[in-house]
Amino acid sequence: MRLHQRLWNPYLLVFLTSGSIMVIELVASRLIAPRVGVSLYTWTSVIGVILAGISLGNYIGGRLADRYASSRLLGIVLALSALATLAILWLNNDLHDFRLPLTAPFVVWIVLYIAAVFMLPAILLGCISPIVVKLSLTSLQRSGSTVGKIYAWSSVGSIAGTFITGFILISKLGTKETILLVASLLMALALWFLTDAPWRKALLWAGAAFLLFAGALLSLWRGGFFRSECRLETNYFCINVYEREIGGRPIRELILDRLVHSYSDLQDPTNLVYSYERVYAAVIQPLMLRKPDLDVFFIGGGGYTFPRYLEATLPESRLVVAEIDPGVTQTAYDLLGLSRETRVITYNEDARQTLMTRVEPASFDVVFGDAFNDYSVPYHLTTLEFNQLVVRALREDGLYLANIIDGGKRGHFLRAFVRTVRRAMPYVAVIPSMNGWQTSTRNTFVIVGSRQPLDLSYLPTEYQPVPEEELEAYLALEPPLILTDDYVPVDNLLAPVVSDSAAGFVLEGEIAQRVRVRLIAVGAFLLLCVAGGIFWRVRRRRAQAVS
Repeated sequence: MRLHQRLWNPYLLVFLTSGSIMVIELVASRLIAPRVGVSLYTWTSVIGVILAGISLGNYIGGRLADRYASSRLLGIVLALSALATLAILWLNNDLHDFRLPLTAPFVVWIVLYIAAVFMLPAILLGCISPIVVKLSLTSLQRSGSTVGKIYAWSSVGSIAGTFITGFILISKLGTKETILLVASLLMALALWFLTDAPWRKALLWAGAAFLLFAGALLSLWRGGFFRSECRLETNYFCINVYEREIGGRPIRELILDRLVHSYSDLQDPTNLVYSYERVYAAVIQPLMLRKPDLDVFFIGGGGYTFPRYLEATLPESRLVVAEIDPGVTQTAYDLLGLSRETRVITYNEDARQTLMTRVEPASFDVVFGDAFNDYSVPYHLTTLEFNQLVVRALREDGLYLANIIDGGKRGHFLRAFVRTVRRAMPYVAVIPSMNGWQTSTRNTFVIVGSRQPLDLSYLPTEYQPVPEEELEAYLALEPPLILTDDYVPVDNLLAPVVSDSAAGFVLEGEIAQRVRVRLIAVGAFLLLCVAGGIFWRVRRRRAQAVS
């Protein structure tokens, strides 16, 4: 069958392959979340690596198209793309303990890690459009129209891949299933172009191969690198829950992506494991004694540890939680001790949206900010405008308590956050979780804000706030920075702390062996590709010399 008949629709082909690239790009951020979290730096790295791969692929694909353009070449590139896409799961498996065998900035490590896992499929998929353009050009008079249509359909495919992945595939299938779907699609397209049978027979072979390919992978689903890393995977988090023993008691540990978010004692909701939660309880103790029917709003639910604590200790209180991820709330019901008959009211939406649309002015006595998970900070919940919404929700003598993580040694985010809260609430106290906080590389701080003067002298010695003079001197070490909706560089402020905390770049034991095997395999594949290219080029030159 002639080539122009075999290449039955170049626009559909680039639509599907460009959509596949965007699927891989979006899934990449979720696959790496349990290893390095989700932040501006991880998204920047993913986008940069994928764009670099596409650019390099476009260049290589153009060179290949000029020399070897054929349906067979297209089939080979599609088949390699399918294998490279499938290799993502293999390369990304068990590498959460992988560290570079050298000292390097954390951001450099993230870029190299993402490049090692996702660069190759981006390069191979980037090769396809130039080859399709070459095969589609039948007349120079219509070259502009043909190229324009191909790249237009390529862009439409990218848009479709983005929306389908973000709104459907990840939440309905999961990340690994989505990768398998893309690899199967690319393999089916490869088989279409690699067979010389008439189109009906080719379609039959492609369909059968597709089913066999997908079936073989699904048969391995429960083991190896096809095993899901998440108890529940949502649009927001990879959620896991583990049993631990802390203080001689069984505790449920909630992990969102790679970070421990909360500890829950199912038998005793008043057992607060995290120190910042004990600080919360100590700060509001006089208020609890004075007003047993407290109105409390929680920014973030997580494991619902503190809502359960207040529900047990203040049965007459009104407790409202804004938790953006319904999967987290469902996990709290199923595994973390939150009763189905709870009095806790939950809105599964962004806390800022809840404060703007559902909360009446001066309707709460206390607002707790518990949405900052380690260095993964929803920046729109740190700004002056957001703090003004918190003030609007609080009664005149109300308290705002938020826990943040920063290193006193650096303290860029801590200083900016405290100054921002001060703009909305003139009285602010800072309570560190450990002594020597000014020289620590990582510490948890509870920030207490109010429109009324704060008297926290009743707090235990270990929970005493930083003295006012000491706090002023600490804040004065840097020029004032107020976080606003127009300027909120949270990731940049926390970057030095992330780098300080990412020590220990070593490979040990079985993990090290698996990493070496994977890196050797990837290197061997790349060397094979280079050797093949050199062989083809030498053979072509010899053929030209003979002729």
